[in-house]
Amino acid sequence: MLASAKFWVAVAFVIFMAIALYYGLRPVLRGLDRRAERIRKEIQEAEQLREDAQQQLQESKRKQREAAQQAEEILEHAKAEAKTMREQAEKEIQAQMERRERQTKDRIRQAEQQAVQEVRDRAVDIATAATADLLRNNLTEAKANELVDDAIKDLPQRVN
Repeated sequence: MLASAKFWVAVAFVIFMAIALYYGLRPVLRGLDRRAERIRKEIQEAEQLREDAQQQLQESKRKQREAAQQAEEILEHAKAEAKTMREQAEKEIQAQMERRERQTKDRIRQAEQQAVQEVRDRAVDIATAATADLLRNNLTEAKANELVDDAIKDLPQRVN
């Protein structure tokens, strides 16, 4: 067996294959390991990117909900403010109408008082004129002197 050429060829072939595998397989295995590591890193990066995208999507949805809520709050606030402004305007209009009504009533009252005063003044003028006519026509000098004397006597009582 040790003298056979086939045996030594087989041994040489096995040694050659061992050396070839030892020196050739290592770089291949290292290359495969590097490739596997690179693929693992790419998968991790892809998972990280997917998680980031998921977080951004959730953040965008949250911001959208907040924006919708803020829009609703702004709308409610605007409605409340519009209602308040309408109520205030109605109160102001009502107050203005009441003020104008009072002013109109005051003017009417003043006009009535002025008309009554004018009627009284006119009645006094007419009564005075009528009295003057009656006195001129019916009053004698003795009667006039008597009236003046009576008025002078009553004067201290009327002054006090």
